[in-house]
Amino acid sequence: MRAIALRDFGGNDRLELTDVEDPKVGPDFVLIRVRGAGLNPVDWKVREGKHEGRFPHVFPVVLGWDAAGVVEEVGPAVTRFASGDEVFAYCRKHFVGEGTYAEYVSVPEDFVARKPETIDFVHAGAVPLAGLTAFQALVEATAVRSGETVLVHGAAGGVGGFAVQIARARGAQVIGTATSPKHEYLKELGTSEEIDYSEVDFVEAVRESRPGGVDVVFDLFGGETLWRSVEVVADGGRIVSLADPLTDDHYGQRGIRPAYVFVRPSGSQLAELARLVDGGELRVELEESYPLAEAAEALERLEGGRVRGKLALEVP
Repeated sequence: MRAIALRDFGGNDRLELTDVEDPKVGPDFVLIRVRGAGLNPVDWKVREGKHEGRFPHVFPVVLGWDAAGVVEEVGPAVTRFASGDEVFAYCRKHFVGEGTYAEYVSVPEDFVARKPETIDFVHAGAVPLAGLTAFQALVEATAVRSGETVLVHGAAGGVGGFAVQIARARGAQVIGTATSPKHEYLKELGTSEEIDYSEVDFVEAVRESRPGGVDVVFDLFGGETLWRSVEVVADGGRIVSLADPLTDDHYGQRGIRPAYVFVRPSGSQLAELARLVDGGELRVELEESYPLAEAAEALERLEGGRVRGKLALEVP
């Protein structure tokens, strides 16, 4: 099959469109003919070898963990899917190598859900990693409830945008941080307040409007932003980070409950996200899509930052 493969770590010049072996279909695996593949920051980090300490890498490495497409084949133990089904999946395995910048990907049945009916394959392919990350942070780790207030850092990006909408769907009010040109977009997603972190101190801004603090902080950045976020969490509130495990006692002061999320595959949770999409509660903002052969250009755009929503690949 055709795929964007990496034979050693490095920059975008290491990527090549080439032929690799078709993925094998295990007894409980689903083979997906990929039509859309989302891009995520983890992709260029894998390209540079930054996750070599976390996962075994099998070269040639095909990048990508997001896919939407059509079921081509199922293993004999698969019971919920059949050839021809339109599906999407977060395709992270226990090793890195058989990614989704390719014509086919094979993943366990439990990773897979039926594609939302109201969006196309390319938009659906942009959902899994970012959508599941936001879902697991706000539904599982912090259990956001109606009437609460959530501060979402980096609210205009892929994960942040899904976080705003999932919190709103659960009845929470959302404060989003982003540069001023993106504030109208945040309002479209459902924020009740927007903060330009490049112009004002977010701690002062939150404390001015919410003197008692917010119930939940959703952090994507780590570092000083995460450290100072404790200052805006209400007593007994929650803080969840995607960047750093919260092991320091600093994050547990005043009864605050800290959590760390490293997203994991879940077909059942993807089905919940599909329900939100089809119900009009979750919008998939796709800033741009690229042909598979232009994956290097797409990754360069992603690395440049300030993407509104998501980028994705169209796989012919």
